[in-house]
Amino acid sequence: MVSSSSHPDPTPSGFPSTHIDVRALFEVLTGQKMPNELPLSSRAMSEDYEDLGNSNDDRPMLGKEPSPDEPPKDVNAGCINPYALVESMVGHRLDRRSLHTAQIVSDFLQTDYEELFDMKHNSVLYAGLKLNKENRQAEELSEKDIEIVDEQDLVTPDLSCVKTINDLEKVGLKDLGNTRIKMARMQNGKLRLIVDGQELGRTVGNHDVTKTINDLALPFRHDEEWEPPNGSWHNINDVLSRSIPRRFMLDGPLSPYGGPLGVREQYQHRFDDPTQGASLNSWLIAAIFSVFWANPAMINRSTPLMPGQMDRDRRTLKVKFHDKGGRNNAKTDTIEVDYQIPINNSTGMPIYARSSDGYETWPSLYEKAFVKWMTNTKDQDHVDMTQAHNGDPIKAMAQINGREPRYYFTDQHSAAELVGVVRSCSVNKRTISPMAAWTHATGDMFRGSNLVANHAYSVLGWVSEGQEENQYIIIRNPWGVTEPRGLTSYAGLLDRVEPEFWPPASLLDRDGVYSVEVQAFKKYFACIGVAK
Repeated sequence: MVSSSSHPDPTPSGFPSTHIDVRALFEVLTGQKMPNELPLSSRAMSEDYEDLGNSNDDRPMLGKEPSPDEPPKDVNAGCINPYALVESMVGHRLDRRSLHTAQIVSDFLQTDYEELFDMKHNSVLYAGLKLNKENRQAEELSEKDIEIVDEQDLVTPDLSCVKTINDLEKVGLKDLGNTRIKMARMQNGKLRLIVDGQELGRTVGNHDVTKTINDLALPFRHDEEWEPPNGSWHNINDVLSRSIPRRFMLDGPLSPYGGPLGVREQYQHRFDDPTQGASLNSWLIAAIFSVFWANPAMINRSTPLMPGQMDRDRRTLKVKFHDKGGRNNAKTDTIEVDYQIPINNSTGMPIYARSSDGYETWPSLYEKAFVKWMTNTKDQDHVDMTQAHNGDPIKAMAQINGREPRYYFTDQHSAAELVGVVRSCSVNKRTISPMAAWTHATGDMFRGSNLVANHAYSVLGWVSEGQEENQYIIIRNPWGVTEPRGLTSYAGLLDRVEPEFWPPASLLDRDGVYSVEVQAFKKYFACIGVAK
């Protein structure tokens, strides 16, 4: 008996029917697990077409990408991650989502929170760098410019005996009439002043650091063998293996009844995005993530936990880097590193680069491999991680993927041209060629850890929103932190990027991911670039 169908099979006879597993293809291309439910934009998909603009705007001519600028002679971008630095100093992990953490960071670094993130305040986060006020750029300090201060130098006088203004002179505040007043306020008939008291007690800064901060973040060595304070070298496989029971609980198998076991429901995201540690090398971490984001296949993430002790001991990672000339560079070579990483003795976590979920090894190993390559270190085990002190994130991307760096300085291009560069390097609003940018070294807008002066950011894509189709550039802070709301505000910056606003946000840890309106981007950032 022969049956007929109103929908005949289009596959020719004799040929097997082939169907592509869309979920598997997605995971191979992105290196991420595909969410069970993908968020839909608040706008209908049919409305999500690109705005072609009008003849009166200043956008680049159709099909014409702006010409890149001359490469800079040297770039000194870099800023210490204050959260990782304080965690390494106190031996405790901080709740980075808490408003109280800002006060803790401010107290331990002896600087008002709003003055930590701008080079004009000589913040310790820029230890080893100084501000060139004329061109708003950072310059390196030499070893002789750095003074190691003893803890006794930071002791402040007893002010309990101060009863009058004149008493301040008696305790050491000289030339009181010309002392700078930071804030003055009348409240309930009382004048409240905040006065500059540097003469009464020293604080740490970009020139003056304790030995602990010097050994954690500065490249100046006073001992032959470098080892970070309160840290020691451990096989990162062993360190992370101790976290496996907790990870199994959070991301373990389903129960026999089809539901999640334990607290798996509460653990919605697990990403291995590289996060900067207690060093200034934001330029390097931003570059690594940018290359990974644009093309995950460029990054060797084959670093699984090994079951046996002997297997873990002989495990190594090989990474190829490319000669692009200048500083922080070496000849094209494939570098092999073992799994020995500086670990904080108190927290049990990596002191320097780590993954955002805390369970993956490849960000730590890539950082170690790059530093070993650029310093030509022969020791496979121990590499001085502080030597990647400051640098050029755009060139670093090219050193990783082997392409050519292209620079676009914001004072040489219109806002429309800058976002045009991002759009030309993107597909479906996500970059497919790695992009990065760094901020000016000073400016009135750098008052918190979302927007930081002289800091490198990954550029992830773009989006347009609103009735007038305002365009935004999506960036990521390598610190992996978003300030709690109410702490600081920034004109033109959206500090929460959700998948409904920008769909690729579902593919990464959204802490530290912001969208910047293009005019604000031009104001905040000194340069944007791509390696392609």
